[in-house]
Amino acid sequence: MQIVTTIEELRSIVKWWRGEGHSVGLVPTMGYLHEGHKSLIEKAVSENGRVVVSDFVNPTQFGANEDLSTYPRDIDRDAALCEAAGADVIFHPTPEEMYAPDSCTFVDMDRLTKGLCGKTRPTHFCGVCTVVSKLFNIVTPDRAYFGQKDAQQLAVIRRMVRDLNFNIVIVGCPIVREQDGLAMSSRNTYLSEKERKAALVLHKSLTVGEELLHAGEKDAEKVKAAILKQIRTEPLARVDYVELVDAENLEPVKKIDGPILAALAVYIGKTRLIDNFSYAPET
Repeated sequence: MQIVTTIEELRSIVKWWRGEGHSVGLVPTMGYLHEGHKSLIEKAVSENGRVVVSDFVNPTQFGANEDLSTYPRDIDRDAALCEAAGADVIFHPTPEEMYAPDSCTFVDMDRLTKGLCGKTRPTHFCGVCTVVSKLFNIVTPDRAYFGQKDAQQLAVIRRMVRDLNFNIVIVGCPIVREQDGLAMSSRNTYLSEKERKAALVLHKSLTVGEELLHAGEKDAEKVKAAILKQIRTEPLARVDYVELVDAENLEPVKKIDGPILAALAVYIGKTRLIDNFSYAPET
């Protein structure tokens, strides 16, 4: 496995792979990899001849006063995980390699980015769309792999690929959880022992909502209220949002009569965590 730091070298490698007749998979990450990332890489390895994992903490998707400077980084640890999962190349560029000093071009999106995380992180998805577009242009993958934990991001990337005619298949992969139910996240490392226990309220509250839906509840506000009630049993939890939205356009729903996404963002202490589940009523 190679660690590549320049666009020119990566393009040269991909060109050689193409000449050998290999398909190419891409797993975009911000590093500090965990078992959730490993599952994406393993999926990519199973479906492609060669796999690139990008390992880049993208500055353009962090807003003011967010955790860019403190976001965890450990390339040696990441390399070991990628090699164990079967990746061929880690692309680990510097911000200067990815963005020219006078760079002024961005990829932005309307509608799908306005709600959920976009409400409190208004510049976030512009940064995401821009860096993912750049990675798509650099790697030219056949398939790209994203986790369902970042469900809004997955929906945004799918729409961007459709709208901008990228010839890439977007593969969404299931949430990977700790044994106690907490969704795996690089930001879990910020949690103290007490906060780590408190963070379990995210999955517990979503489970309450999911059980209501499976019991036949169709009123989105009642499901949302039940989720919020469970979250508020935890003193360390502070709600950013809880929403039930249409699975495709991410617009809030009042009645559950089609596929929906139940998503939340909650602060545990100073750490913002997200989680979700998808639900489709039986027809």
